[in-house]
Amino acid sequence: MATNNHPDQFHWGPTNPHPLSKMRTELVWDGKYDEFGNRREVDTAACAMPMQKIETVDEPRQRAEAEGQLAMFEKQLAGKKRDDFRNRLIWGDNKLVMASLLKEFKGKIDLFYIDPPFDVGADFTMDVPIGDEKETVGKDQSTLEMVAYRDMWGKGTDSYLHMMFERLSLMKDLLSKTGVIYIHIDVTIGHYLKVLADEVFHKDRFRNEIVWFYTNKLGTGGNTFDSHHDSLLVYTASGRWTHHHVFRPVKVQKMQPVTQKIEGERVWLRNPDGSRMYTMSSSERKIGDVWEIPYINPVATERLAQRAEHFGLPGLPGASLPLGRK
Repeated sequence: MATNNHPDQFHWGPTNPHPLSKMRTELVWDGKYDEFGNRREVDTAACAMPMQKIETVDEPRQRAEAEGQLAMFEKQLAGKKRDDFRNRLIWGDNKLVMASLLKEFKGKIDLFYIDPPFDVGADFTMDVPIGDEKETVGKDQSTLEMVAYRDMWGKGTDSYLHMMFERLSLMKDLLSKTGVIYIHIDVTIGHYLKVLADEVFHKDRFRNEIVWFYTNKLGTGGNTFDSHHDSLLVYTASGRWTHHHVFRPVKVQKMQPVTQKIEGERVWLRNPDGSRMYTMSSSERKIGDVWEIPYINPVATERLAQRAEHFGLPGLPGASLPLGRK
């Protein structure tokens, strides 16, 4: 029988488990923990800044004017205080912006859609159409935007994940109890962001992975399968969230049998003469988790989805879908 001749030595076992045996599965990156092993929190106090209004975007008024309903629009606003910040288009690093909005909007945001950089190290600019859209103006980047859109992480995947963790954490604080967030990803870094989002929002709050399938992307000619899709990760703030079903027209309606569940089994219903009962299928169906939407310009650096009518979305005539790829 073996004995321990060195009382100062000990062995790992059921009564003295090794610290590594208690570790849970998690995504760890350089900077997630400080030198004392404590989780780094997002320092919102150091990020918050006062909002300075540079310009007012009054799209509803402009639309009413274009439709010849300006008088009615002004009548509805008569006697009401107009808030110049009711529609906000804010330029800058979204980390600083969200930290500044926490005081006013914590727990009040119903929907986030984010199209983060895909960790490809590219630099992006923006052209704004004016007038009849025959001319464009290139918007110079401010200091904040240069930080936000140039290769800001620059130190590899660790730095990128820490950048995204801080921003997703702020979005979680801003989301309402019934809020939803859509995260646009691709194959470059999407698998890491999925695990990161599971940790921030909790994996039980994951609702869908929507596949954006585009058919008109040019092939790469490489010795592998061409990539023809991006993904949208959908998370909610709680177990109760707001969702509106979207329908699209069915290309061909078909006759389909009528069935009914009886005593736990699906059975065919029959006519009085014994023949199977059929009915015409619906003229529209709910959109699932695969969206087939072509690119507007398949060779552009920043790509947008085709207009909504190509997708058959009702109520969105001429509107480009909020999808982009960098």
